[in-house]
Amino acid sequence: MRCFDYPFDPAFILQKKRALRRELLASEGLVPKKVAILSGSTVGEIKNILELFLLNAGIRPEFYVGGYALFYEELTFDADGALAAFAPDVIYVHTSARNLGNLPLQTDTPEQAEEKFAAECARWQGMWKAAARFGCPVVQNNFELPGLRVMGSMDAVDPHGRVRFVNRMNAMLADWAAATPNFYLHDLCWLSASVGVDSWCAPAAWYAYKYALDMQYIPLLCHSVANIIKSIFGKNKKGVVLDLDNTLWGGVIGDDGPEGVELGNETPTGMAYTAFQSYLKELSGMGVLLNVCSKNEEAAAKAGFERADSVLKADDFLCFKANWEPKSRNIDAIAGEINILPDSLVFLDDNPAEREIVRQELPTVTVPELAAPEEYARVLDRGGWFEATAVSADDRRRGEMYRQNLQRAAARQSFGNYEDYLRSLEMRCELGPFDTPHAERITQLINKTNQFNLTTRRYTAAEVEALMNDPACVTLYGRLLDKFGDNGIVTALIGRQTGDALDIELWIMSCRTFKRNLEYALFDRLVDVCRERGIKTINGIYLPTAKNLLVADFYATIGFEKISGGETGSVFRYTVPAERTPLNTVMETVLL
Repeated sequence: MRCFDYPFDPAFILQKKRALRRELLASEGLVPKKVAILSGSTVGEIKNILELFLLNAGIRPEFYVGGYALFYEELTFDADGALAAFAPDVIYVHTSARNLGNLPLQTDTPEQAEEKFAAECARWQGMWKAAARFGCPVVQNNFELPGLRVMGSMDAVDPHGRVRFVNRMNAMLADWAAATPNFYLHDLCWLSASVGVDSWCAPAAWYAYKYALDMQYIPLLCHSVANIIKSIFGKNKKGVVLDLDNTLWGGVIGDDGPEGVELGNETPTGMAYTAFQSYLKELSGMGVLLNVCSKNEEAAAKAGFERADSVLKADDFLCFKANWEPKSRNIDAIAGEINILPDSLVFLDDNPAEREIVRQELPTVTVPELAAPEEYARVLDRGGWFEATAVSADDRRRGEMYRQNLQRAAARQSFGNYEDYLRSLEMRCELGPFDTPHAERITQLINKTNQFNLTTRRYTAAEVEALMNDPACVTLYGRLLDKFGDNGIVTALIGRQTGDALDIELWIMSCRTFKRNLEYALFDRLVDVCRERGIKTINGIYLPTAKNLLVADFYATIGFEKISGGETGSVFRYTVPAERTPLNTVMETVLL
């Protein structure tokens, strides 16, 4: 829904929240999640608005709201067991600087001030350690800077200063988040600074209602928290599609020529476009796919990237569509070529008419409003479509992986026989049980894979770790390499053994590698493992969604018998034979 895209109108969202909720609840394909909000201050309206942003992200939340200011007690002790009984999928701890204790006083000695800081660190760290027993992601605010400084600027330096205390607490919290899987910092300090500490920390809202922020900023807070939660559950976008003229440079390159467009550091406008290109370059460095969709002649369009002062070059883009076709058609083609769904794309174009046409023709593509070029990077940055909760080595190589996939597709055109083409790729798959070095990537893959995902189950990092130590579980992951490069870890399977039967709880694969026989190689290995464990029957379930229809009959294609089926799902069964011919005939398999 467009009213939730940055820049949004907070007053409109607060005023229309009930009507917006009714409309969002009617959306199809919402993923249910249990969200616990633990309170350091009043959270009633925060819960209401957070629900809207989560619904807009495709997540239908069921809430547990803790008692007022009881976050510490509930995470540390959970005396009545209510939080554990709720079994949250994610916990959001809504704290602020008002929840800090052990604050230094001007009468303290430096040694006493340091002891207070150590005691406060121990208090929070003890709570975070206790929170791990809930086995779900925990998201917590860091602390906004104080609105008052007794010592002026010295408050950031002196051991007695509250600013220094908050800064040190935030550094400690950041270090904890960096070292602790399943714990995520929500940067309230930056968020409050972005609008101004005086404006954010409204004393009237605190004294009257015990809200730790001005009411007008609740939508901004909830948007920011929802971005983290949707990222945890794999709801991020994957790529940006960019217009060129007056989007990546000033002017029309077909008329002005490459030297006539505004770019570089000679003019304020040129500097704005250069800064935007620099932001996009950084975004691509963490795995966001950049693509071009421009009404232009291709040669003229690419000439703009040959300028020495162009931060982006033509080879920074995965797909480059410069022609006179409708942009909606080109964007749809881009999604098809890189094998992702259009709803994984964000389209940026300075032309409001082009934006509206794409919205009408491709309603699942995100199309934010753009105004002045100096605001382009801010719109993309604040939108939260690419919020990072983990950035793996495979993420940083994603652009190159997709580029290699396009090379594979091009190579396929020279083969009349598909199996010959597969053999020509010189593929090698590495298969092994889940392990600690690869757990982060496996968890990430589980939570963002939608198309080849037979049960659509999601697992947290703690749950993945628990599976590795569960003797009743069979886990497998797979990495695929070929002559074009390393695709990374692209498939995972989880099965649970009961007696002589195995139930497949999860089977996922990146759409980049589907139909290259990796699914066969993984199944061959699964059958071998089942024989080793005395398993005689493998049960598979297919639960349909709007995005996984391509695997509706997958089990049947590898030898399963369909036991039952309907609109809500199908059950398949495979009898493990004493001997069988492997399904994979085209790639080398290495067992880890």
